Amino acid sequence: MLKAGLKNPALRKRARAFGRLVRHSAVTPRAGQTHKPKLVSNGELGLTFIGHASFFLQMGGQNVIIDPNFARWLFVLKRLRQPGVQLRDLPPLDLVLVTHAHFDHLHRPSLRAIVQQARRRRVRPPIIVVPHHVVDLVSDLGFSDIVELDWWNSHRHGGLTVTHVPSRHWGARIIKDSHRGYGGYVLRGGQHSVYHAGDTAYFPGFREIGRRLAPELALLPIGAYNPPSFRNVHADPSDATRAFLDLNARWMVPMHYGTFRLSHEPVDEPLQLLEQEARAAGIEDRVMVLEEGVTRFF
Repeated sequence: MLKAGLKNPALRKRARAFGRLVRHSAVTPRAGQTHKPKLVSNGELGLTFIGHASFFLQMGGQNVIIDPNFARWLFVLKRLRQPGVQLRDLPPLDLVLVTHAHFDHLHRPSLRAIVQQARRRRVRPPIIVVPHHVVDLVSDLGFSDIVELDWWNSHRHGGLTVTHVPSRHWGARIIKDSHRGYGGYVLRGGQHSVYHAGDTAYFPGFREIGRRLAPELALLPIGAYNPPSFRNVHADPSDATRAFLDLNARWMVPMHYGTFRLSHEPVDEPLQLLEQEARAAGIEDRVMVLEEGVTRFF
């Protein structure tokens, strides 16, 4: 089987390309700084970018972390930017949200560390929210409860409502388990609402998400789009700009770029193209690029 695969020109080409990604990651110095997140007051919305698709969110009186990934290496791919915060500097967490089962979004060592941190502090571990058919991947980690959601279903915790929404992606952890769910989340608490798209290509569902849930702040992926076939499941900066306009949100925060080299575009290109796309669409004053670890208040 292996010899047959190596004789396949397409597979050889992919293997060589992946090898280049691995070598480039290994020799690239790790950049960025770690900060202590600032805490909200008076009903503010606080957003802290950890890196890749990971965010620490303070809203509705709840502390939430989305797609936490503190890994220094993702298998053979080196992390190119430091996590913006250290887990020990976060306050006790109420909710953990995981958008889908891919290893860069559902990172079991990071999830296990969150539970261990709660136990060291002698506080109750957080609740984890996952798409359908993902429970088995997190059931042994020690979370206080596991909530499994289908698209358009919601979970309420304290002053926060979390709704699982569609995306254009796929949810398999390995090749043969494509039954697993995937999607994004819209969180609503107090006067604020936030949409985390997870991984997604552009699709007409952004309009429906905007119409039904009207998120104020949209966290949208902009990287991993080269080769062009990757845009079947990932958004490039033009796709993210179009999605933002469809959502009719007030602010956009880009994500899913610069932390792990998952595709072949230059590391700096996604932000450069986003700046061009936002200027052309007349929304440059509504796009906020967050520095890892620096809390932004809304």
